[in-house]
Amino acid sequence: MNSVEKKAILGVGGIFALRMIGLFMIVPVFSVYGNDYMHATPLLIGLAVGIYGLGQAIFQIPMSLAADKFPRKPIIFLGLTLFALGGIIAANATDIYQVIIGRALAGSGAVSAVLMALLADVTREEMRTKAMATMGLTIATSIMLAFAFGPLLVGSVGISGLFWLTSGFAILAMVLLFIVPTPLRVLKHNLDNKSIGQQLASVLKIGDLNRLHMSMFALHLTMTAIFVILPHQLSDVLGLSVRQQGLVYLPLLFIGFAVAIPFIIIAEKKRKMRQVFLGAIALMAAALALLALGSQLGVGIILGLLLYFMGFNLLEATIPSWISKRAPVANKATAMGLNSSSQFFGAFVGGAMGGVLLTQPNMMAWGVLAVIMAAALLLIIPIAQPPYLSSTTVTIPKNIDIQKWSQQMLSVEGVDELVVMAKEQVAYLKLDKSQLTDSSRQELSHLSDSRLDI
Repeated sequence: MNSVEKKAILGVGGIFALRMIGLFMIVPVFSVYGNDYMHATPLLIGLAVGIYGLGQAIFQIPMSLAADKFPRKPIIFLGLTLFALGGIIAANATDIYQVIIGRALAGSGAVSAVLMALLADVTREEMRTKAMATMGLTIATSIMLAFAFGPLLVGSVGISGLFWLTSGFAILAMVLLFIVPTPLRVLKHNLDNKSIGQQLASVLKIGDLNRLHMSMFALHLTMTAIFVILPHQLSDVLGLSVRQQGLVYLPLLFIGFAVAIPFIIIAEKKRKMRQVFLGAIALMAAALALLALGSQLGVGIILGLLLYFMGFNLLEATIPSWISKRAPVANKATAMGLNSSSQFFGAFVGGAMGGVLLTQPNMMAWGVLAVIMAAALLLIIPIAQPPYLSSTTVTIPKNIDIQKWSQQMLSVEGVDELVVMAKEQVAYLKLDKSQLTDSSRQELSHLSDSRLDI
């Protein structure tokens, strides 16, 4: 990776980590501590856990549509501001309805897809897979760490303290945004003549993207529901306090993470993404079935959680990479917005469902989640392997009109996309090698200060 890509991954990864830890620290403790708020009921507690997902699901698509037409960074800054304000409202809440309002406002800062699209802009095609997989691992690790440290911290700072931390993390994320390079995207197929409806329809027609959205929905529905149900079950079966439960999650998530890494490498390097992907969904369905059958046994709960975390890490790492490969060039943010909406709508449904399942026998609760994941597997099986594309980096000549130079580069046969970073004096070209000719290669070399090996 070059210095621009490393800087982008550091900045975007840090923003993702801070947001995800802030959001998910609440999840494994709120089903217990939520009872301290006025007017709390199991359903409203589940709604407070999942409502941020509804806000994210609603606002991801309009924000991502806007980010395919306008600069990405101002949209990200707005989203982080809303995220911080929501945390402040929840931190000062005295009844469950105020918490729900704060979580909903935090959820309206829906910029996950815009962050992914920004990262895709500033990484080359060959490095994009690695960058997206890194982001997927960052998200998975952040969520798992949040599940571990939320229970450990809540005894010291209280539930309002966790909400204050959420706002503080949002402010730190705003600072990190400044280290991410600011790209100028130049597309051969411009979106200016497309309506928002046409832009959205062109992405919704792609069946494999819809299957990825479906898998993300099922993943986060089950994950959120699990951590509404689990604190009570760990208390009943293993006699663990909320604080002690964090010490259970931490080793399990790290073991699951370590076991998942080789399979992530196989998926990317050996081009076995489809096989690993479907295997991860099957593993999660089996893990939930094991939790249903062993719901009254400590070993059954621990083993089921370990298998679930392995599948969770695999899916979180591979889905962003897959979307970056399969999404249309000019609609990356839109495709990622739909996927993020699916993710957070799943979290909303899972939170509400978890609140309902709290009142049901443990075996039935886990069985319902196992059936949902098994149904998702059956619907996703037809998915095809993602395409594998190529790109190259060029140095921008000095003292030129960048807009004019960009149009000249795009006029070369075989060039489909150009992302310019004027400050760093480099540009990324997305190429269709089947359309490149000797003359187009020579023209590209002539237009740049780089010697191209394409």
